[in-house]
Amino acid sequence: GFAAGFFALAERFGVDLVGGDTTRGPLTVITVQAMGVVPEGTALRRSGARPGDDIYLTGTLGEAGLGLRLLRDKTAAARDEAALRHLLRPEPRVAAGLALRGLASACIDVSDGLAADLGHLLVASGAGACLDWDALPLPSILRQEADSGGDWRFPLECGDDYELCFTAPQENAARIEAELAALDCPLSRIGRIEAAPGLHMLRRGIRIDMEPQGYRHF
Repeated sequence: GFAAGFFALAERFGVDLVGGDTTRGPLTVITVQAMGVVPEGTALRRSGARPGDDIYLTGTLGEAGLGLRLLRDKTAAARDEAALRHLLRPEPRVAAGLALRGLASACIDVSDGLAADLGHLLVASGAGACLDWDALPLPSILRQEADSGGDWRFPLECGDDYELCFTAPQENAARIEAELAALDCPLSRIGRIEAAPGLHMLRRGIRIDMEPQGYRHF
């Protein structure tokens, strides 16, 4: 089943599997290194964000984390099929990434959580950011939980969304929105890059200092 899923996705995007090694051990671990090429000077890097740039996010935020929570909670009253599909069969935003070349100033995929991955982009760019809570594209259940006193940081720190978080000059906004609308790719403008380092959240009219928390590899 794993091989069938792997090759179905690889064939869609023209990816070849080259080499491989198998060993026996107490855990099942699959590691894949993806390599490719882009035209010179068009790579989307983490290091190009500038003060005044808008911050965007494709898709929804926290849906994979919600799916994992549902899988772990055997007593959950309802299954959120969209969240489970987002967790178990994430869709790579290849078309969106291609469309953003020449428009986005910096980009990173959200695999470790938005706070952590945007934090990596800010460090590489030598900048800070302020996010707008009301603009975040959250599943309704997570927004309702947060607004009723739940952990509002959860969707910002859970991982495996694999959406694109990117920045762009404000003058590119109309072109970006048109390009991604043509791809039927959901897009939200969630904040702005600032000159002073640090990550902040504007929530209920209060500016909150945030730690770039998320999945920690080490």
